[in-house]
This record gives sequence, C-alpha cells and structure tokens, in this order.
Amino acid sequence: MTKSITAFFLGGTISMTGRGGGAISRIGAAELVEAVPQLAELDVRLDARDFRQISSAGLSFQDIVELVDAAAAAESDGIVVVQGTDTLEETAYLIDLLWPHETPVVLTGAMRNPSLAGPDGPANLLAAVTVAASPQFRGQGALVASNDEVHAARYVRKTHSTNVATFASPNAGPVGLLVEGTAIPLATVPRRTVHTPNGPMSARVPILAVGLDDDGLLLSAAARVCDGLVVAGFGGGHVPDRLAEPLGELAQRVPVILASRANGGPVLARTYGFAGSETDLLARGLIRAGLLDPFKARVLLRVALASGYDRDAIAATFVEAGLT
Repeated sequence: MTKSITAFFLGGTISMTGRGGGAISRIGAAELVEAVPQLAELDVRLDARDFRQISSAGLSFQDIVELVDAAAAAESDGIVVVQGTDTLEETAYLIDLLWPHETPVVLTGAMRNPSLAGPDGPANLLAAVTVAASPQFRGQGALVASNDEVHAARYVRKTHSTNVATFASPNAGPVGLLVEGTAIPLATVPRRTVHTPNGPMSARVPILAVGLDDDGLLLSAAARVCDGLVVAGFGGGHVPDRLAEPLGELAQRVPVILASRANGGPVLARTYGFAGSETDLLARGLIRAGLLDPFKARVLLRVALASGYDRDAIAATFVEAGLT
C-alpha cells in the first residue's frame, strides 16, 4: 500500500550552493526532490514542504517545537526532516523527547553541497524517505539516516567536520542499514518517556567543558546567571579539585549535570574517590548523565525544566535517559 511521507526542509548544506563567497541556502524542497529521480520509484506519496531556510546553527528550540507540531498535524505514515548537520544530533534528540507517536521521524542532511563533486544529499534523502516508509522502523521515535546507516537519536553523534561518514553511535552502533534500496533493521530502540513541556524551553543551561588546570573563571560567570548547568568533565566524570566545592554549592541552587567530554562511555558512579572525582561530585549533589553526551544532556535538562520537574524528577529522568 502506498505510504504517505511528509518531508520538512529546513535548509542546511544539502540546499546550499556557491563557492567564491561561500555556500548559502538557495535550493528549495521541490528542486531537491527533483534531483533524486529514484524517489519516484518508491511506493510513496511524498509531500515536500519548505519549513525553514536557514543553517542548522541558526535553529532554535522553538523552531523544533513548531516542527513537531507541524509533523503531528500532517498525519502521515512517516516524517522526514532535512536540515544542516551541525546541530542534527541535538535536534534529533529533542524531537525524540517530544514525539509521542508511532510514526517514525527520520532526519538527514548532507556534508557536501550540490555544487561539489559527489554530493551526498540525494542519497541521504532517498535513504531517509525509504526508512520513514518502512513499517519496521515504527515506534522508534527519531532516527538519523546518513551514509546508508540508520542511527537512533539518543546515541548518534557528529564525529567529523567534513567526512560523509560523520554520523556514528559510539555507544551502540547503527540500528539499521540501507542495502540495495531496502531499509534493514539491526536493532530495536525501546521508547522512553515522552515529555510534555508546559512552558517555553528558554532556561539558560550552558555547557562547561573543563580543561587542564582550569581556574574556574567560566564556572563563576555561569553560576551567576544559569538555570542549570552541564559539566563536561574529564574521563568518567572528573574535574580539577578546585572546582568541586563551587560545583557542589551551585548544585544546591540549580540542577548540575555531570557528563563526560569523552566521545564514548558513561559517567562513572563509584570507581574513583579523590576530590573532584565522580564519587565526590555526585555526593555534592551533581546529577549523573550516564551515557548521555554533554549536548544531549543539555537538551534533556532544558526539556525537564520546561516540564516543571523538581530536582528528584530531573534526577530520575537522567537515570532513565542515560541508561544507568
């Protein structure tokens, strides 16, 4: 039976052209679809919509909330979101947290714009529509289709600034593949809590990435204005000992999430005991991010704050979302 797919185009590299002065968004949804003749061979009815025309660096939480509302109103068998790759891992996770429907939402983009040799946008768009139309990917929330792989929103990371194989899931691997035009599932991602914010997601939640011999200057500045904080610590969740006390004091006023700046693995809970270790920081009131990277931890904290959760509810939310 013919599937109805609604594709929302937000701009990004896939729709950019130009060289001398730099590539900018110029190509609309209809032209991008026309550039992929194989789409006409699929048993789908594709509704391509120009939703935004900006780089993904310019997207806001409100843009994604409006996208989710528009996608729900479309009442399609599958949703495709086409955008820039810079923030795709964050927008995918935000959609995953807000999307309550069985309908798959498949995000994609491109690393090479259409004016370059070997643009990857057409293949990625074809893959995304194929996955969105597949009944085997229903009920898995938001997914990312790129380079003939399918990744779950909660795991996917952009790992390279230019390589077409940029998207990977360091803690899980892909949940599907595209093989000879067919979407093949490799794993099923169980749905977790879908959140319903009752206010704007406007909380100030900076990410503090600690570095060698960090003097705490940025922490002091953030503590004066933040509604919450994500700490991207060393390794399993460590910071210089001089930061432990001020972080603990801040955690008594606002939620402070302890994540890792490493590109894989969890924040630990009880392996190290020195001042500034994960055990020390958790005892001071910081909340463990588990397997969530700092960027997704920030997205989740802003959603949790907009949902009116207290500290205990936020901590429980991170236990579930962080797979800990």
